Amino acid sequence: MANIFYNRIIRKLVVGFGNLFNNITMVRYNPDNSEAERFVVPIAYAAKEHYVLRLEEDYNLDKKVQMTLPRLSFEMNGLQYDSSRKQNTNIRNYNQTTSGVVGQYNPVPYNLDFSLYLYVRNIEDGTQVIEHILPYFTPDYTMKLNMIPEMGITKEVPVILNSVKQDIQYEGNRSSDPRLIIWTLDFTVKANFYGPVSSVGVIKTSITNILNDITADDVIAFNMTTPGIGTYQIGEMVYQGFTIGTATATAKVIEWKNNILKLTEIDGNFVSTQPIYGLTTNANYTFSSYNVTSHAANNFVKITETVSPNTANANSNYTYVTTIQEYR
Repeated sequence: MANIFYNRIIRKLVVGFGNLFNNITMVRYNPDNSEAERFVVPIAYAAKEHYVLRLEEDYNLDKKVQMTLPRLSFEMNGLQYDSSRKQNTNIRNYNQTTSGVVGQYNPVPYNLDFSLYLYVRNIEDGTQVIEHILPYFTPDYTMKLNMIPEMGITKEVPVILNSVKQDIQYEGNRSSDPRLIIWTLDFTVKANFYGPVSSVGVIKTSITNILNDITADDVIAFNMTTPGIGTYQIGEMVYQGFTIGTATATAKVIEWKNNILKLTEIDGNFVSTQPIYGLTTNANYTFSSYNVTSHAANNFVKITETVSPNTANANSNYTYVTTIQEYR
């Protein structure tokens, strides 16, 4: 969390939501249904109370501060975590850019609550604007936003219309018209929040050991990389994957010393790009290499691949040199 990054997700969602209702045109008619006037309904980001107070203080709107009706305003009321759209956050996505390969972990889903307010002087103006909005929500409408340009992530974000309410407040004497007519539309925006985008280097060395006659009783020593979290406990189960129930590999700890993790009863294939989690301690580290410390298994073939030149990066031209060592 110490890394400095700002993807402007909330800003993009607020601007995108407001643009959905921008440039709504309303028409007023003469008694013979001919057009009398037309104008664009203005919209601004503001709380409902701000406009209500303004209207109550100056109903005739004859002060120098300019304000016309009808008018729209909207605000974001809050956000909640959406577990129904949760993805595996350990999965990383990659993209090729002009400066190299970059990566980013899966986003975290949240629902944002928005309210749209419509202020009008008469019933007819309100119903016309509402009828202009409602046909587009069935009950959702999607807006397309460029979320993470560096990763090429453009998302169609659903905007769900939850409710529509009308509030007419009567003030003044019996002969006066309704003072305030306010429509409130409540929405839910299904969004995702993304973490930092980081550079991804080239894998410069790959070592593959092909072993013969390996069994569950063999002991494998993993050379763990730092930094990591926690201390493994002897006898606990470790795994790779999102949970122990969906693990791609499991094993039992028999020793944890000097960043060397010795495992037995191995089931599945451990990979160096994912952390090995302790089921009891929740310790987790990745490993750079491993060795078979028991004598039951025999080395059969060792394949080593190294990048050439060693200074290669994601944007340069490079090849791999393969070395195969066979054991007799």
